[in-house]
Amino acid sequence: MKLVFIGSSLAIVWCMRMHRTVKRSYDRPLDTFRHYFLVAACFLLALLVHEKFTFQEIFWAFSIYLEAVAILPQLVLLQRSGNVDNLAGQYVFFLGAYRALYILNWIYRYFTEQHFSRWIACFSGLVQTALYADFFYYYFISWKNNSKLQLPA
Repeated sequence: MKLVFIGSSLAIVWCMRMHRTVKRSYDRPLDTFRHYFLVAACFLLALLVHEKFTFQEIFWAFSIYLEAVAILPQLVLLQRSGNVDNLAGQYVFFLGAYRALYILNWIYRYFTEQHFSRWIACFSGLVQTALYADFFYYYFISWKNNSKLQLPA
């Protein structure tokens, strides 16, 4: 399964960089989010807040922290553009729904497993779901009114 995930990720990156139609849709003037600060902050947080000071544990915490905020560049880009096409809106909505369902999984595991103590994953998941909350609100309003999804600029 990991090979499918890695292969599909590489295919997506290839399409974004090489495919003419997809590459043309990239709007560089609106994409000014400085993602390297986000990566650096997540790495620093992983060095400071982790369960054990081991190489594997620090990089696990780093990946969890980075996953929690990885949607920020996309949300900022959608916010700056104002109008959200249907495919991008559905994609971001289902990413957020996936994370919200994870919270139900953690609640279930907390009550059914004796030693469930992944507090870093739970806290990061709550942060990530909170980042989606604003998008969910506008997504629901556009769905209720049967109109195109527009985010305030």
